[in-house]
Amino acid sequence: MRPKPRDAEFEEFVRSNRSRLLGTATVLTAGDHHLAEDLVQGTLVRMYLAWGRATKRGGAAAYARRVLVNSFIDHRRRPSVSRETATAELPDHAGGPTTAADEPVDAELLAALSALPARMRAAVALRHVVDLSVEDTAELLGCSEGTVKSQTARGLAKLREVLPQRASVPPIPHEGDPS
Repeated sequence: MRPKPRDAEFEEFVRSNRSRLLGTATVLTAGDHHLAEDLVQGTLVRMYLAWGRATKRGGAAAYARRVLVNSFIDHRRRPSVSRETATAELPDHAGGPTTAADEPVDAELLAALSALPARMRAAVALRHVVDLSVEDTAELLGCSEGTVKSQTARGLAKLREVLPQRASVPPIPHEGDPS
């Protein structure tokens, strides 16, 4: 069977965007590398099925981010999630989680992120890890820009409480700031 042109386009998309999606998913899941892999795999399956819609507007990467965030939020809503118990160590963990740049993710920061509610964590991660604008984050999360700003500010304040010695937690924007 001859491969379709769309398959080649999709394969190129996966090659160029998978690591970035995995880095985003790792931060969204607060370091749960296995769940991050599952979310990315599900996202790629959905992307393949909706490839025509995803590429119509020319924003396949943005569409994939949206699918990933929605998958994460949907996963957190499932009743089975509340019955699962997380452990500090995974039985056969090949290596620590990495970001899109293949740098090790700080375990202390991921632990602090895991204490945040899912939507607050998503707002912080999308704004300060993925580096999206307030408008783009609001669109991805399906909420207002004010909600993104307040969730990000509250999330950063909580991170500062847990990690007071860390200078890497971004400062909270003041009221006059454009972001």
